[in-house]
Amino acid sequence: MIHHLKGKLVEKNPTYVVIECNGVGYFLNISLHTFSQLKDEESISLFTHLQVKEDSHTLFGFAQKAEREIFRLLLSVSGIGASTARTMLSSLDPTQIKEAIASGDVPKIQSIKGIGAKTAQRVILDLKDKILKVYDMDEVSLQSNNTTKEEALSALEVLGFVRRQSEKVVDRVLSQDSSLSVENIIKLALKNL
Repeated sequence: MIHHLKGKLVEKNPTYVVIECNGVGYFLNISLHTFSQLKDEESISLFTHLQVKEDSHTLFGFAQKAEREIFRLLLSVSGIGASTARTMLSSLDPTQIKEAIASGDVPKIQSIKGIGAKTAQRVILDLKDKILKVYDMDEVSLQSNNTTKEEALSALEVLGFVRRQSEKVVDRVLSQDSSLSVENIIKLALKNL
């Protein structure tokens, strides 16, 4: 198993990178999240996951170990392949996926292109306990945080803002401080909308 690669960045695209290590160029499939994390530096390091199939060996690269762990957890779900897991990590960042699964947020997971209601429910059913245990998350605080977020989003909708755009801003605000009241979330979100 290849744990990570460190070398010269030869090529960088939104879906893949090529890293040269000691004269060998490695083609790594990446998510948009990893793409956004990569700086245009000559030397980079990525954590990897090697998928071995009968007809191919495919390398996936991740800027952070946490993203690779979420990717591997997603692969353990029946019906989720590597391309679907990569799409999920391109649509939402690893923390958002982790929190959506832990709080049972089916609409958030279903908002990812190619994920239907049944698949979203299966992901939550298969991974919720693992995520709560591995990341030592508290289900009660997640649900109250989710309620606060929903109240803030509803208020912003009433004020005339598009929900999808508001959700990105509210997520950013909550990622900085998850203990904010609904009023403070709205105030901070309005500054960024």
